[in-house]
Amino acid sequence: MKIALVGIGKIALDQHVPALNASPDWEIAATVSRSGTVPGVEAFTRIEDMLAARPDIGVVSLALPPVPRFAVAEAALSAGRHVMLEKPPAASLAEIHALERLATGQGVSLYTSWHSREAAGVAAVKAWLKDKTVKSGHITWREDVRKWHRGQDWIFEAGGMGVFDPGINALSILTEILPMPVHLSGAELDFPCNRSAPIAARLRFAQGITADFDFRQEGPQIWDMEFATDKGDIALRTGGNLLEINGKQAGGENTIMGEYPALYAKMARLVEAGLSDIDLRPMVLVADAFTLGQRNRVAAFDF
Repeated sequence: MKIALVGIGKIALDQHVPALNASPDWEIAATVSRSGTVPGVEAFTRIEDMLAARPDIGVVSLALPPVPRFAVAEAALSAGRHVMLEKPPAASLAEIHALERLATGQGVSLYTSWHSREAAGVAAVKAWLKDKTVKSGHITWREDVRKWHRGQDWIFEAGGMGVFDPGINALSILTEILPMPVHLSGAELDFPCNRSAPIAARLRFAQGITADFDFRQEGPQIWDMEFATDKGDIALRTGGNLLEINGKQAGGENTIMGEYPALYAKMARLVEAGLSDIDLRPMVLVADAFTLGQRNRVAAFDF
């Protein structure tokens, strides 16, 4: 199937393009971006121009930042194209509800993808927890924004989500693996005095789980979650890729593996079946953190 990739930045070049090029399901037939391109692929700077010029392209994948994403997704769906959304799927929940209604009305597929759910250890932890009672848990998601997003000021603007841009990856895993629903009971958010989105957050969930997100990590990056249950302890490390049971490695890999091939394989199945997959649970938790969170002003941050 022919697909257009919108937003040719770091995540597109590092993850989306290699996954698509290696897939038997897809051909990158066009790109849409204000600056980036993919060698050998027809490039457009506006979604409207691509939609008009390429009626043969039935699927559009959006890898641009959350704030401008709604208008592009709306245009693609209105033109009868199937749409896949990078996480977080939009800047607000209302936008996704609007896109869902539009996709349903147009009879096309809409996929809110969560790449961290495809990490090597996630499915095994979900299966292990299925018949357990989770007593407590803690998530540590600390990374260096200068390493992963240097110069990307949009991430600290309103709608950019700040530390929740990576933190929502942890929440996507949490909502996937737990055998019970989870909801927020409190939060504390640290906003740099010169920014509109948080650089760190501490979350409390009613189910006895806590989380520590921080964009100021130096040295080793930490993407861990640990749970105590009525039948032992389990942990996911390295962004969901390494599985530990009672302190011993029990599967997965101690490295970040390719997650995007699985996303595009799923998108192919959805399009072929005429279905959508719209899971907003991770984004609901982020929205609740902004609603419930105590806001602290901290030192200014600059790249």
